[in-house]
Amino acid sequence: MRSFPIVTVPRALNWMVVLTLLVPSSAAMAASPAFDCSKTRGSVEELICADEDLSALDRKMASIYAAASRKAVDEHPRALKADQRGWIKGRNDCWKSDDARTCVESSYRLRIAALQARFRLIPETGTVFYACDGDPRNEVVATFFPTEPPTLIAERGDEVSLMYLRPSASGAKYEGRNEWLWEHQGKALVSWGHGSPQMRCVRTMQRTQ
Repeated sequence: MRSFPIVTVPRALNWMVVLTLLVPSSAAMAASPAFDCSKTRGSVEELICADEDLSALDRKMASIYAAASRKAVDEHPRALKADQRGWIKGRNDCWKSDDARTCVESSYRLRIAALQARFRLIPETGTVFYACDGDPRNEVVATFFPTEPPTLIAERGDEVSLMYLRPSASGAKYEGRNEWLWEHQGKALVSWGHGSPQMRCVRTMQRTQ
């Protein structure tokens, strides 16, 4: 019977083989969300784990949230955590939507844009001052951010509203929770508060970055 030489694999090489089997490849890690897919809870998290684009949005969210948390140290970090938990609950409720994937994607994009604007994680594009209803004291100040979708933070007195750009037949219309601002050719209509009447506003000053 013909004999064959015994080939001994170096111990170091054995460990390399083991590590190759145990450690996920960089490509696999890049395709995963920021949370552990082996501990998913609910159909929405399973959907995110199975979708590379949604996984990428989750990783981006984790990075943006971490940056916002660093900015919130001297503000209200606990409030930010509670707000984030509320957002996660809302995202997970997308399983009730007729198009769960679109709902999840929109939820991520809006939340990322909100954190970027609220904590100034990206440079603003400019600030516009509006005098409303012919009274310079009735002022609305809007600061714009090139987020995706575009956002603005409007201030009126000691009240603040985050608004998102919405489709409009003309001009630029931004909507928040109970406020909206619709500008066209230097003039704007503003509604501040649920059911409040429209205010007619004009630009008094603009500051660009």
